[in-house]
Amino acid sequence: MQLINGCSCALCSVPSRQRCPQASGLETLATLVSSVEETPDPIPTTVQGTIPTWINGSFLRNGPAKFEFGEDRYVHWFDGMAMMHRFHIKDGNVTYSSRFLRSDSYVKNTEKNRIVMSEFGTLALPDPCKNIFARFFSRFQMPEATDNASVNFVKYKGDYYVSTETNYMRRINPQSLETKEKVDWTKFVAVNSATAHPHYDQDGATYNMGNSYGKQGFFYNIVRVPPPDETAAKTDCADLSGAEVICSIPAAEPRKPSYYHSFVMSENYIVFVEQPIKLDLLKFMLYRIQGKSFHKVMTWEPKYNTIFHLVNRHTGKASEVRYQCAPMFTLHQINAYEDNGFLVMDMCCGDDGNAVGEFTLENIRRKSGEEMDKFYNDLCRNLPRRYVLPLNVDEQTPLDQNLISLNNYTATAVKTKPKEVVLTHEELHDDTLLQYGGLEFPQINYTQYNGRPYRYFYSCGFGHVFSDSLLKMDVHTKELKVWRFPGLYPSEPVFVASPGATEEDDGVVMSVIITPRKEKSTFLLVLDAKTFIELGRAEVPVNIPYGTHGVFNEMG
Repeated sequence: MQLINGCSCALCSVPSRQRCPQASGLETLATLVSSVEETPDPIPTTVQGTIPTWINGSFLRNGPAKFEFGEDRYVHWFDGMAMMHRFHIKDGNVTYSSRFLRSDSYVKNTEKNRIVMSEFGTLALPDPCKNIFARFFSRFQMPEATDNASVNFVKYKGDYYVSTETNYMRRINPQSLETKEKVDWTKFVAVNSATAHPHYDQDGATYNMGNSYGKQGFFYNIVRVPPPDETAAKTDCADLSGAEVICSIPAAEPRKPSYYHSFVMSENYIVFVEQPIKLDLLKFMLYRIQGKSFHKVMTWEPKYNTIFHLVNRHTGKASEVRYQCAPMFTLHQINAYEDNGFLVMDMCCGDDGNAVGEFTLENIRRKSGEEMDKFYNDLCRNLPRRYVLPLNVDEQTPLDQNLISLNNYTATAVKTKPKEVVLTHEELHDDTLLQYGGLEFPQINYTQYNGRPYRYFYSCGFGHVFSDSLLKMDVHTKELKVWRFPGLYPSEPVFVASPGATEEDDGVVMSVIITPRKEKSTFLLVLDAKTFIELGRAEVPVNIPYGTHGVFNEMG
């Protein structure tokens, strides 16, 4: 069944890029994707305003920071070598340090002074020292998966790792940023990859998703890693023991499985979003021979609907009901919770999945003005949406009527035939958001409100190719609070609750601010989460490239 649009509102059939204002005169971002040097020894910062003295811990950030080796240049922003950043906060003072992740990719490339390991958008060329026959046959060998874990910091059993989207992670020391051992998911559980966005439950268990493929087909697997065993002797080594696949979901199109970056989790359910960003497995097998990089085998195919696979996370049982909506894609979920027999899912959604492959360094480094304007204006804008799944659908459930009986929700769910429910979404914003270019990188008060009813989320507005504002959204009223200044580009915001907080937004929001307009003018920004007014900033005389994700590591 092909759906025409994802919402009953006629406006929602208009592409998001057309709903947002067209930009004019955008500045170049070339310096925000330039290689930098690491700062392994902590250096002091200059504090302006006040950093609350109750904040005690480290704001950790990850992202690409080296984009060439010798004469070789990376193609895609995701390809750059991972650098870890640490803003350590104590007694109102802040220090900064950074280190490149000593991945196999970084070490081997450094030794050879050229790119010898393939990344998402860059295919490593054959060794020129090999003879012509060896170089020819090397094209028929599948490249080794990268351990250049530049996406996120994640935790398993109390240990920190940096992660990307392959089967490899790297354990790290969150204080010194020392790189520890390389960890291969396949040694612990039968998956070939894992996301960089796990979820954590109240008991300390970690959930993630990973692919597997073989003679039986292609599967999306939900993986559970148990909490740390407090009685076990602590050893300085990676421990994913007890990891298990709790559910395997067969791909709707076995030869064209979907790309995914994250997944949904509530108190009792996990939802996997099978979206029409497709991986062509035939091209994937041949891309080495064709000389194409991985991002070339990803295609946006809106002839397929988006499918929501509902799984009970306690039993691992998948629902027999097929929930689907019109073609859309999502990279990051905001939150999900259960409400009187319904599952409410909020996520950042787009209507053109080609965007992932468009973030090449050539595009990001376009000149100011017309060139940059054209690139940005052609990009999809992601906007927050709410989908509501009825959890109790059976033979007696009536056909062709809206099943959502809850007040204050405008999303719909209609049973169109046995075991099939078609969803339309509610726009989780008003027109005010459009002037900020939509939003991405959503964060909530995760510890207290993930998987539960909530009111606020924090995110980045995208009035440029990279985020140029910080936003606080009230999902009850759809009102926005905004932090935005020309020429300043904030990172993903991270919420830290005040000690003894009793309200959802009692705390601070932190973000690293960079600028292409002035050398070494980076600062850590601290906002009051309730008012969204600046409390203080910690200025550090270094350049930091635009990054991906971060976490706050609270110190005891």
